[in-house]
Amino acid sequence: MLTRLSIRNIVLIEALDLDFGRGLGVLTGETGAGKSILLDALGLVLGNRADSGLVRGGEAKASVTATFEFANWPRLITDALDDADIEVEPGEPLIIRRQVKADGGSKAFVNDQPVGVALLRSLGAALVELHGQHDDRGLVNPRGHRILLDRYAGADTARVARAWESWRQASEALSAARTAIDDAKAEEDLLVAHLAELTALEPQAGEEARLAEQRALMQKGEKLAGDLEELRHVWDGSDSPLAAMRSAARRLDRLGPEHPLLAEALAALDRAVIEAGEAEDKLNAAAEALVHDPQALDMAETRLFELRALARKHRCEVDELPEKMRAFRAALDAIEGGEAELDALELAAREAGMTYRGAAEKLHAARLKAAARLDKAVAAELAPLKLDAARFRTAIEILPEDKWGANGMDAVEFLIATNPGADFAPLGKIASGGELSRFILALKVALAEQGGAATVIFDEIDRGVGGAVASAIGERLARLAQDGQLLAVTHSPQVAARGRTHYMIAKSSTGTVTKTSVARLDEAQRRQEIARMLSGAEVTDEARAQADRLLEGV
Repeated sequence: MLTRLSIRNIVLIEALDLDFGRGLGVLTGETGAGKSILLDALGLVLGNRADSGLVRGGEAKASVTATFEFANWPRLITDALDDADIEVEPGEPLIIRRQVKADGGSKAFVNDQPVGVALLRSLGAALVELHGQHDDRGLVNPRGHRILLDRYAGADTARVARAWESWRQASEALSAARTAIDDAKAEEDLLVAHLAELTALEPQAGEEARLAEQRALMQKGEKLAGDLEELRHVWDGSDSPLAAMRSAARRLDRLGPEHPLLAEALAALDRAVIEAGEAEDKLNAAAEALVHDPQALDMAETRLFELRALARKHRCEVDELPEKMRAFRAALDAIEGGEAELDALELAAREAGMTYRGAAEKLHAARLKAAARLDKAVAAELAPLKLDAARFRTAIEILPEDKWGANGMDAVEFLIATNPGADFAPLGKIASGGELSRFILALKVALAEQGGAATVIFDEIDRGVGGAVASAIGERLARLAQDGQLLAVTHSPQVAARGRTHYMIAKSSTGTVTKTSVARLDEAQRRQEIARMLSGAEVTDEARAQADRLLEGV
């Protein structure tokens, strides 16, 4: 709940610190005293637009600080704080501060950490619910009507949410499978052609490197073979050097060892003949090894060209062609096997849809039943609030299937008709400010503990009514505030008498300086203020006596 509000330099308020407690708190004061300033100041910390006109004249800036405390933090608040990476320990207060500069611009802080105004709005929706002359929050906003009805019904919305998620996932899987199969079928002929082409060539991993090496060796062998052929002519024949050496060796051998030097010469010549013979053998062997097949070279070059051409066609490396072939084959297999998988996915999606529809229809029935009870409960509250001719209805409309979601198949909105024979319409579009606030009060009473913001504020809910109607309003406000916090800006003594705490707003002037102040009243001051509200400018003994009766009656 809201425990403290500190205001500095907002319009006519120079400095103000207010402490609030549980139950019903009432704010009273003469017309023009500045009650709206308090609401404007509170609106700043709730994320309302920062207007430099709110800064007190002559001051450079203004600030508002609101402190909220909870035994257990509401989920909406903890989620918003987690998203903003702001930690709040259990039992620690939430302190929201907003600064506004006279020359424009503003700053916002949550527990002294700078934040954006969007976070203040998110927090504000869970912290304070304001109902007044220009109500656009809380129960007037149809976006919250379904949640309130579901809480009132005690409906199992989690089951519907789980069924929706299962259906959504099954539908997405089916859609993805259909798209994949359709894409594959559109290219089936091309896939068949590509696979046939690759299968005919049957590329192997590493084949490009092997073919290139073989081709290089054969091309090199062709050149060497020609050179060796020329050498063969040198070594072969009767006039070759080797034949001459052999002839010389034979002649020396016939001469015999007539002289030692001749013997040494013969030995050297024999060795030369042997070495030359070995060289001749090596040359012959090399010539045989380098003999190339022109047809083999042509085949190697042709295959290398075909492999590289196919790689360019598929925009990949030659070594990636085997993987391409496997991918094309897998795609064709998927087309054949995809139909069976598609049948299974269609069955899963159909079953998930039926489960969701069953859960959503059950939730729809629960909402219809709860709506009838709520309409009856609200109707019972209208007459005492001077809304005898008004009617209330909870409209539940089944949405088109493409609008279904985790919250079911229904659109829920609270509607009213203020006059007999008038058509039903949204709350905020028909009722005047005072009527709307009383409608909200009737709805609040009917919904009882079914949720809402931590602090509820009614601004002049009693406008235009008095007597028994004002007493009925006060009684219902007090009832609503029993287990929470409710603040009411009021002109009605009957409502003021119901307050657990009473604040009086007053305006005073000293020379050219005008200030607004707020004071928490004790019992005697409270009696005097209610008497003033009953009698006007001059407080009479009769008014005091009537004030006593009002206070005793509560």
